[in-house]
Amino acid sequence: MPKALVPVAGQPLLAHTLSTLTRQGATESVVNVHHFGEQIIDHLATHPYPIPVHISDERSALLNTGGGLRKALPLFGQEDSTPVLIHNVDILSNADLRAFYERNRQFPATLLVSPRPSTRQLIIREGRLIGWTNLTTGEVKGSLDGEQYAFSGIHLFSPALGAATMSEWPEAFSIMDYYLSICHDVEIHAEVCHDLRLLDVGKADSITQAEQFLSSLNP
Repeated sequence: MPKALVPVAGQPLLAHTLSTLTRQGATESVVNVHHFGEQIIDHLATHPYPIPVHISDERSALLNTGGGLRKALPLFGQEDSTPVLIHNVDILSNADLRAFYERNRQFPATLLVSPRPSTRQLIIREGRLIGWTNLTTGEVKGSLDGEQYAFSGIHLFSPALGAATMSEWPEAFSIMDYYLSICHDVEIHAEVCHDLRLLDVGKADSITQAEQFLSSLNP
């Protein structure tokens, strides 16, 4: 099955994510599908959610995080000046998404980051992205002259920024490579959340841990 439909505490990860977004003020959503995408489409057709859920279909070609976002943007009914919130489906957290959105909607893009262990670290200086490093391989992109923080998989993005800067990118590309390529000319803002609790439900053996995490968020 697709990761989005892996059950945690009786509900698929997708349901947890959409429920969280709805509670925190989302008015519509777009779900991109690729691996076993028809299962997600069938689930959404038979499990109505309180807000409209549009499908961005990548079953013919996986577009990566950047290409997938570019394809999904026209499906939102918002104006170009209204930012969208991107949330990885396999992330559970205690983030106040509504407050994060309202605090940062004036920026072209904002990454939610925190000081936690990760092999891949973003380099942040004076509240903006300037670089990236892989601590395992030693690979560096951009500058290291800043503080290291881990990316949460949650970020805001202005469609106007995409319209102005994404057209020359290939069909499939990484959103982080895109951010790093423009961060010296465009402010890619970073909000540091020191009390962020986050769990990446990326593997089957993390399901029990995810259920315990959810219980701790909703005692």
